[in-house]
Amino acid sequence: MNYAIEHVTRFRYSVPVRESVMELRMRPHHTTQQRRHTFELSTTPQAQILNYYDHLGNQVDHFNIPGEHSRLTIRAYSRVEVRPLLNLPPALPPTAWQGLDQLTREGEHWEMLVPSSFAKPTELLDGLAHELKVQRRDDPLTLLQELTTQLHETLAYAQEETKVDSPIDVALEKRRGVCQDFAHIMIALVRPLGIPCRYVSGYLYHPREQDRSAADATHAWVEAYLPEVGWVGFDPTNNSLAGERHIRVAVGRDYADVPPTRGVYKGEAESELAVAVRVRPADSPETRDKAVEQFAGVESEDFTAIGSDPADITQQQQQQQ
Repeated sequence: MNYAIEHVTRFRYSVPVRESVMELRMRPHHTTQQRRHTFELSTTPQAQILNYYDHLGNQVDHFNIPGEHSRLTIRAYSRVEVRPLLNLPPALPPTAWQGLDQLTREGEHWEMLVPSSFAKPTELLDGLAHELKVQRRDDPLTLLQELTTQLHETLAYAQEETKVDSPIDVALEKRRGVCQDFAHIMIALVRPLGIPCRYVSGYLYHPREQDRSAADATHAWVEAYLPEVGWVGFDPTNNSLAGERHIRVAVGRDYADVPPTRGVYKGEAESELAVAVRVRPADSPETRDKAVEQFAGVESEDFTAIGSDPADITQQQQQQQ
């Protein structure tokens, strides 16, 4: 399946700021399963954009705007081909648990086995693990598929119940959250079982109304490493395997490693954020220029305030929904 993806982010400042420094993880991965044919990135005010690969293999774009400005707009456009998943077996042999233990002894994927900033044990998480009977049983693939369904049924999808930097206890106490929360909770439940588990940031094509996640935002899901299979994606928000509709951008231990935007600015100003995302088949009759023009018309009432402390790096990050 071929997709065209537009992602427009606008920061507006209450008074002009003197400088903005920003890094972005918006460039889709280029792999055997997912081919990136086009990626275009621009900013207003205009900036020289550089890029590098982080230690997890994600391509990171970054720039600096040294002049005074009261708005910052970032536009990313991608054309990506996502190929169907290889046939996944209905289950793995019970010996797959021993295969995972061997990986642990060899130190493979150790970063994805230990607690991280947003995916770590809490009393509420322990209670949920007991409620859902999260323990080694059957085989790892069967367990992960069942857990995906259990989290989908146990947690309600609801925007504005959590924030970009909310710990998992906020969603666990309310039993409500967005895809970012669903992914963190599943990772925190799975890692203690000895299954390497990582956070995936990306986009989701929404052709069906039954998807619970927002169509106008970035998306997040989980990948677990399974012996003889490799990394397999699970989307607990929508109770599905990550497949041809999921477009991978970055992977990390949790959201802290892969925010679509992360930056700081100089100045005593409050910032407000608006984000517009569109994912559609590449042969859609709607043109890119029309979509970008539509995004450029986001009005001030559509902005969501995200911070007022100019030293707080999270004020230039966006929650994944």
